[in-house]
Amino acid sequence: MQRHNCRMNGFQVMAAFHDSEPTEGNVPPRLELAPFAPCRKRVCFPRFDRWKLKTATLAALNSLAREGVLFLCFCVLLGGCRSRQDAPGPSIKFTKVPPAHEGGPDTANTIEGHVVGAHSGQQIVLYAKSGQWWVQPLVNRPFTKIQADSKWSNSTHLGTEYAALLVEPGYRPADTMDSLPTKGGTVVAVASVKGEAPAPEVVKTVHFSGYEWKVRTVASNRGGGITYYDPENVWTDDGGALHLRIANKSGKWTCAEVNLTRSLGYGLYRFVVRDSSHLEPAAVLSMFTWDDSGQERNHREFDVEITRWGDPLSKNAQYAVQPYYVPANVSRFMAPSGILSHSFQWEPGKVSFRTARGTNAGKGSRNIADHVFSSGVPTPGSELIHVNLYIFGGASSPLKSQNEVVIEKFEYLP
Repeated sequence: MQRHNCRMNGFQVMAAFHDSEPTEGNVPPRLELAPFAPCRKRVCFPRFDRWKLKTATLAALNSLAREGVLFLCFCVLLGGCRSRQDAPGPSIKFTKVPPAHEGGPDTANTIEGHVVGAHSGQQIVLYAKSGQWWVQPLVNRPFTKIQADSKWSNSTHLGTEYAALLVEPGYRPADTMDSLPTKGGTVVAVASVKGEAPAPEVVKTVHFSGYEWKVRTVASNRGGGITYYDPENVWTDDGGALHLRIANKSGKWTCAEVNLTRSLGYGLYRFVVRDSSHLEPAAVLSMFTWDDSGQERNHREFDVEITRWGDPLSKNAQYAVQPYYVPANVSRFMAPSGILSHSFQWEPGKVSFRTARGTNAGKGSRNIADHVFSSGVPTPGSELIHVNLYIFGGASSPLKSQNEVVIEKFEYLP
């Protein structure tokens, strides 16, 4: 109780003091604080100095770290750009290269390779160099398809060098070029290679009707595609007749061709052929002139051809002066079964064709067909007589079995 009263008295005193006017007598005495002795900064604030030093150091380290991160990002971006720039693009490799040769429209071989990094829709365009670069295999067939395993294969005329372009859809190949295009635009990749050193040619000859004939071994593009020849498809029998055959060898059709070893010029040429009516529609028997060096004169070519060009309903024979696509340069007819004599009389300004029954094409023989061409007839040059049996590549009815023809006699009269 006494303790409580003491507290009340204290509050009362404070209230009384608060309510009174300040006078000199009632102002409480002023308390004086004893001054601190001065001290040196390094003694009094060592923690503050260390804090300032640590803060400055951290700021510098943070700045260096930011600069390091920026530099690292720059290096990563630069490295990425370089990686993208240095990353190899699509490329073309050759796996089979034809021999080096001066070229020509009647010499062909197979060229093969594969592509790395090709995309859907892209194709290969082939060129062979013979003076200029020539699109292969034909002007109207300039594209080579890339297979699902990235490999490609096609025929090409021979040349000293060969090239392959990987192109986008829409690319339009030039028929000829002085130099190859560079990579860019619709040309995705370009590769070229020199022709292989040619193997020594194995020359086979046969003697038929008193003349020496060379047997063809080099592929050609007769028939609209690559045509392979096998010397075993040519022989003469004991009676002296010449046999030509189309045969399947190791799953591939091989054909037959021979040519005279010397040029004869103007004159009468006659071939006695045994029954050829059994030939399949895709088979072609041709007796013709050909000059390797006479390209400007359509190789001085004119022909007697026994074929239906793959159409079973077509006539089976024709006479032609090249170029064949001129309608007036072709005369079609039906050759009957049995032995037939096919001849042409080559004179200045005209060539006269005739087909007759039997082995004797004289006046007493029965005439089957004849035709005279007086336009576009070539003059003699270095042409040689050729006889071949091959397959027409564009046949609607493909070849099914082996075909063979027999030529009993060849005759030339100046």
